[in-house]
Amino acid sequence: MTIRLAVRYSAFLLVPATLVGCSSSPPSSKTNVAAESGTVVVYSSVDEVFAEPICKQFERQTGIAVELVPDTEETKSTGLLNRLIAEKARPRADVFWSGDPVRAAILKSKDVSAAYHSPSAEGLPADFADPGDYWTGFSARARVLIYNTDLVSEAERPTSIHDLGSPKFKGKACLANPLFGTTSMHAAALFQVLGDEAAKEFFQTLVDNGVKIVSSNGEVRRRVVKGEFAIGITDTDDVNVAIQEGKPVGFVYPDSQGIGTLIVPNAAVLIAGCPNGDNGKKFIDFLLSSETEAALARSEAAQMPLRSDVELPDGFPFKPVAELKVMRVDYATLADKLEEISHGFLKQWVDENQ
Repeated sequence: MTIRLAVRYSAFLLVPATLVGCSSSPPSSKTNVAAESGTVVVYSSVDEVFAEPICKQFERQTGIAVELVPDTEETKSTGLLNRLIAEKARPRADVFWSGDPVRAAILKSKDVSAAYHSPSAEGLPADFADPGDYWTGFSARARVLIYNTDLVSEAERPTSIHDLGSPKFKGKACLANPLFGTTSMHAAALFQVLGDEAAKEFFQTLVDNGVKIVSSNGEVRRRVVKGEFAIGITDTDDVNVAIQEGKPVGFVYPDSQGIGTLIVPNAAVLIAGCPNGDNGKKFIDFLLSSETEAALARSEAAQMPLRSDVELPDGFPFKPVAELKVMRVDYATLADKLEEISHGFLKQWVDENQ
């Protein structure tokens, strides 16, 4: 079957109402057995080029048609998050496939999501899941420093996010707009781990050092590749695109001797009151399977499986998550911090420096 891309909406009104839970029929744990005909509506902040093959495989194995609704690159995660909140009274989506867990935690706090413990979650680390089963993490990316090897020698390469503010990279560094996507999650994580005052000082050093705010993580990659900037901070999937294209780039897992590297797992979320609850659960079962983690590792995204027993493809460019110094964050409180700074300090910082 063909995946149908639903039309995006540009504005929504929030209307309060009482939610009705999804179907309580027991979900099937088998994703390779044909199911009853029907559809599942999936909102996804994951790049369409990576999400679509997974959806097509789910269609082939279950006979359930997928309506995939992607987000835009510039408003990654945030656009669909606002849409899900706006549709709370009459949800259109069954599943939110989020590229990060913070948006999933926000949906939980606003009673937009429903608890669901998938049988496919067995083997996934509990550190990357909501303890109440309102979202479950799987395949991850890491926030890494990217640098142009024609401009930065191996000896001078950055090793910490604080190098964005180093005098040797003055006017030569960039990052994506921190109000959106994984950069916003990273900003909230810094506020949580460093504390408010130290995090504000960090963002001030970026201003003082002439760090440029660009539209997206993909734009960070493109402009570092072109040599317009020497270094930037982006996600491992964007780095892998540059590597596969043979571009002059290197990357570093930042702060391996300090606060660690931020890991950004995908998150599977069942929407409360969704119209196709059983099919939504089946889709989540499929997302959380070893099969999907292996497929995302093989894809151009080169996502890191959270399971230790998923075989990595030959030439996989990134370390397993278990081998990294991981930044320790509390995703539930991270969501609260993100909402706070997105309407306060961070919004003002972007407005004044963009």
